[in-house]
Amino acid sequence: MFTPRTSIPQRVWILPVVAMMVAALTLPMVNASEAASPPRKILTGWIPYYGMKTALPSAVANGDLIKEVMPFWYTLKNATNITDLYTPANPSVPMSTPLATMRDSGFTIIPTITDGTSKLVLAQLLAKPETRTQVVTTIVNLVMANNFDGIDLDFEGFAFVDGTATWNGTRPGWVAFVQELSIALHAQEKLLSITTPVLFDPASGKKGYYVYDWATIAPMIDRLRIMTYDYSTASPGSIGPLAWVELTVQYAVTVIPASKIYIGVAGYGRDWVTKVVGICPALYSKTISTKAKAATFLMRNAPALIASYGAKASYSEVTAEVSFTYDKVYSGATSTGLDTSCTASRKGSYQDARSYAARAKLVEKYRLGGITAWTFGMEDVAATDAVRLVAQAMAPDLVMSTITVDQSGTLFGNPVIIKGEFHLPDSQPVAGLSVKLEALTPGTTTWREILTTVTDSDGSILTPLILSTSSSVRLSSEGSWERLASLSAEQPIALSRRLAVSVPTSVLANKSFTVSGTIQPHQSGVSLELEKKIKGTWVQTGLSLLSDDAGRFTFSLTENSRGLSSYRVLVGGDDKFQGAQSSIFTVVIR
Repeated sequence: MFTPRTSIPQRVWILPVVAMMVAALTLPMVNASEAASPPRKILTGWIPYYGMKTALPSAVANGDLIKEVMPFWYTLKNATNITDLYTPANPSVPMSTPLATMRDSGFTIIPTITDGTSKLVLAQLLAKPETRTQVVTTIVNLVMANNFDGIDLDFEGFAFVDGTATWNGTRPGWVAFVQELSIALHAQEKLLSITTPVLFDPASGKKGYYVYDWATIAPMIDRLRIMTYDYSTASPGSIGPLAWVELTVQYAVTVIPASKIYIGVAGYGRDWVTKVVGICPALYSKTISTKAKAATFLMRNAPALIASYGAKASYSEVTAEVSFTYDKVYSGATSTGLDTSCTASRKGSYQDARSYAARAKLVEKYRLGGITAWTFGMEDVAATDAVRLVAQAMAPDLVMSTITVDQSGTLFGNPVIIKGEFHLPDSQPVAGLSVKLEALTPGTTTWREILTTVTDSDGSILTPLILSTSSSVRLSSEGSWERLASLSAEQPIALSRRLAVSVPTSVLANKSFTVSGTIQPHQSGVSLELEKKIKGTWVQTGLSLLSDDAGRFTFSLTENSRGLSSYRVLVGGDDKFQGAQSSIFTVVIR
């Protein structure tokens, strides 16, 4: 029977607040193991403000598995105030330091905002258009001010504080809020991630936390992180049994693209008191009780704790978790000073390396985005190594792309021939691959899509391209489950202006004549010069001018000596066109 979490802080008190050490932040990126092939980057996780000393180094050390991270640093206090939790917990290390480390590691940074308001306050804020917009603006301002890649919302109050009776009333405001925030973030090319507890197919009779309405918000969000842990809290049981995890995944993939879905894995375990015999000392009377809250421990400490208890751990293939039982004697004095003791029977449960691997295999089975750890720094090395092995087995193929340009026809208006080749590292061609040809013009920073085509059976594309100005071109292909995205090198293409010259074939000596013409594209202010060939050498005539609005020009000159005179016109270059020259023309001077 699923026992929901009763309050948000359950995710927060697992680790003590610790000051972050600068030395921990400057660790070089190293893989926990040398991979035979790069693994698929399926691991994401939270980096809490109170656990920076262990969480960030853990993420950096496993950078080969991680594409994005969620700093757990913020809480929403009201419509216009998001409180920074990081700085008070880490006063000696400015936030810019860990952010620099994350960016240096190549991580996409999507910080989490929790609901720090009282019961029903956030639901009421989202129900009103004016305050809903204020919340949206406050979040977007936070993202833009810190140049984050997006934001993750972990608004658990709806689920665990407000009460199920409020859900039907809360849901419309929640959906409207997600839509408004999605539009605002996407306008800035930022990501929207949502973290929620589990939902199930309504037809199964197991609704889950339907207030979050996955089906409606699916087109609006970029990530859905499902909290597939805390299955058992108040009473002994699994942290998140595998069948329960898979059940919510099976529903999620029917309403949300699988690539957006991330399932949670727990880096902690719980230890419950199941029975007490005797009278416990006053020191333990409240904590050593079957009604007391379970103790928590970290995965990385579990083997040592189990050994110290003299317990025997058992891994269940059904739940994909480890459980153990033991008895512990507590001795001391009663509140009246009398000697006493009690024996508590206890049961613990946690997820280990095998547990992480089993959940990572669900990523492969359903082609999900990945798994999300609560939190980095709790796990042991074996867990991330187990994920790495699974991720290597499902690693997408690396696509190699090259681009070549036949630049023999780089005159304005003439087509240039673009050739691209796409193949795997073993030279196997990638046929039927959708490829985009993109161009970047001088003075701009945004690549624009020119065309989309598909590779032939030999993994190549061949297409003519007529450009209006000098540009750089490149080829790209989008990533898929089977293949990584690819991006070719940039290939510059320098165009020359087209030049038409009109000149007489014969003129009289000592009489003025003209050399005129037009440049294309028609443009004013382009510099032109007239050169004459004298004794085999081109010499400037001193005649120079600028084209008019129609791209026209006219040189006037006079030759004093009879004979043959050869000329050419030079066109100046700029950031859009390279310099050019006309064909040589000869005039008979008689």
